Amino acid sequence: MRFSLENEKAVIALVLKAQKDSEAADKFIKQYVPFVKAETSKFTAHSIFGNEDEYSIALFAFYEALMSFNPNKGAFFSFARTAIRNRLIDYSRKENKHTMVVSLNEKVNEDEDKTLEETIKDDRNEIEEFVIRSAAKVEMEEFSTNLAEYGLTMSDIADNCPKQERTFTACMKVLDYAISNPTIFDHLLLTKKLPISTLVKGAGVDKKTLERQRKYLLGILLAYTNGFEIIRGHLDLNKKEVLL
Repeated sequence: MRFSLENEKAVIALVLKAQKDSEAADKFIKQYVPFVKAETSKFTAHSIFGNEDEYSIALFAFYEALMSFNPNKGAFFSFARTAIRNRLIDYSRKENKHTMVVSLNEKVNEDEDKTLEETIKDDRNEIEEFVIRSAAKVEMEEFSTNLAEYGLTMSDIADNCPKQERTFTACMKVLDYAISNPTIFDHLLLTKKLPISTLVKGAGVDKKTLERQRKYLLGILLAYTNGFEIIRGHLDLNKKEVLL
């Protein structure tokens, strides 16, 4: 479900109203039940009819997102999508761990006395890893779609990644400045362009450096606009490794 900037402004107005009016909140949630079902179905990879545990979890996450949303966090539905996915991941982890505890006490088969616990050589939770990988895949697909709206691809970001530590550090200064000044993201969403002059002055970086890394900077700023936690976590990790 995607919206134009004008529609997004209307949605934000409804969200802010819902945060103060319980009836408005109920109306908003009912209106976007299809969105919640679609996100749940995307995660579970099967149709959702409304009586599943996952749907209940997703609906609660949507309500939490509605109540906690701040316009400075970017687009509401991207924020809600992330909230739903994170809740479902937590739910899946708990369910998988519970399943593993029960099955470990059972015999491998009727002809052997060994339990599953005795046969396990690797204590990694493969199901949990699969859920995390799946969530990462979904997020990457959403990020790619988002980049396309700005005329970018994942290859553009990779090809323009700074090769020198000095350049990477300059890009991180720009990112830090944008994070501390949310209006930068508002400008980016509105114009789909980097506010070059503002970033040069605010971050104290060379204009030529910023212009050369325009595609890379646009990509990483977008990652901080729409709630891409996994991608942001990767960026933060790289940032720490370079700056340490």
